Amino acid sequence: MKIIEKAPAKINLALDVLNKRPDGYHEVRMVMTTVDLADRIELEHLQEDHIIVHSTSSYIPEDQRNLAYQAAEVMKKQFGIDSGVSIKIIKEIPVAAGLAGGSSDAAATIRGLNRLWNLRLSTRELMAIGEKIGSDVPFCIQGGTAIATGRGEKIERLPAPPPCWVILAKPNVSVSTAETYRDLRLDNVTHPNVDGMIQAIMTQDFDRICNHLGNVLESVTVKKRHDVAQIKSLMVRMGADGVLMSGSGPTVFGLIRHESRLNRIYNSLKGFCPNVFGVRLLGSPISLE
Repeated sequence: MKIIEKAPAKINLALDVLNKRPDGYHEVRMVMTTVDLADRIELEHLQEDHIIVHSTSSYIPEDQRNLAYQAAEVMKKQFGIDSGVSIKIIKEIPVAAGLAGGSSDAAATIRGLNRLWNLRLSTRELMAIGEKIGSDVPFCIQGGTAIATGRGEKIERLPAPPPCWVILAKPNVSVSTAETYRDLRLDNVTHPNVDGMIQAIMTQDFDRICNHLGNVLESVTVKKRHDVAQIKSLMVRMGADGVLMSGSGPTVFGLIRHESRLNRIYNSLKGFCPNVFGVRLLGSPISLE
């Protein structure tokens, strides 16, 4: 029996960091939503008590460092599963891009193992498992659109934003999330209006959503990666309605209401960076069925 799960990428419409916590994590307040760029996870039962991970990308580990492997390990231990699983990760989401690709792979693995092993767990129970793997995993279990607080693991669902196109562009560099947070100086950043973003989504006001895009981590990454600023500038110049860096970067996304602009921006960016995608906003939660 083979179980197949999609693992969609996420973007941050608003990302604020409030303070550094005693446990070393940062207290965040974010609005996240999923887009129609996804990895594909294929799970197959193994009689032997092994976890085997294969990936189509040479850039991600296939051992205990892989978040999907860790997800399977946690679930085997928690539910006393004495058989194994083969996990194939067909990568479409760029690695180390600020799009939560690894976290989404882990989340899809958790959802898929719930079906493969007939555990019949609820979304909330799966999210609690995801919290043990990484801060973005609980959101990725549910997908859709949500406010994330704490270190990112506390999730409150929001309605989907108005439908639109999303252009994603990742320059040929990778960014360390840990380094970005380490270099963040909270006394010297412009904090986004997260409440304004939430209200804009609640009222389905696309223009207001574009006007309230904000990410405190952007200022840190832009200083090190000038191509991030160049991509932002190009997207704005070519007519994207709202432009922001996602997560710790370096991927930049543009929200585009009219499809006619999408191809123009896509073609302009293709000559500038290797990873460019034109996709739809998903925005709605993932079904466990």
